[in-house]
Amino acid sequence: MVKKVDHIGIAVHSIETVIPFYTDVLHLSFIGFEEVPTQQVKVAFLSAGDTKIELLEPMSDESAIAKFLKKKGEGIHHIGFEVDHLAAKLSELKEQGVPLIDEIPRIGAANAKIAFLHPIAANHVLIELCEKQRGDL
Repeated sequence: MVKKVDHIGIAVHSIETVIPFYTDVLHLSFIGFEEVPTQQVKVAFLSAGDTKIELLEPMSDESAIAKFLKKKGEGIHHIGFEVDHLAAKLSELKEQGVPLIDEIPRIGAANAKIAFLHPIAANHVLIELCEKQRGDL
């Protein structure tokens, strides 16, 4: 089912403030920025080998990331796993009784199809499944 760990999403108050740690201290390669208005989030992508780090900054107080920051502070928000045929995987998981946040894929950062499993499904870890489109980050 899972092809690889695609990315780790880290919630931050300010990308500008924390990105030097990842680029200057850890020497991760900066890939680029993207704003995802549907999720009210600004994303900075960094390369850590085959896995990306996504720094997630809220664009409004109503975004899921802003709510996460208010409740838990900065830190790991989710782990993203790459899969093929996301819609079929979601149907399969639903049939198995796995609690889902998204029953239908939506478009996320880097134009990927994404869906989240409810954290209760994975011992309170938010899991994102993503299906990459050809040429995506």
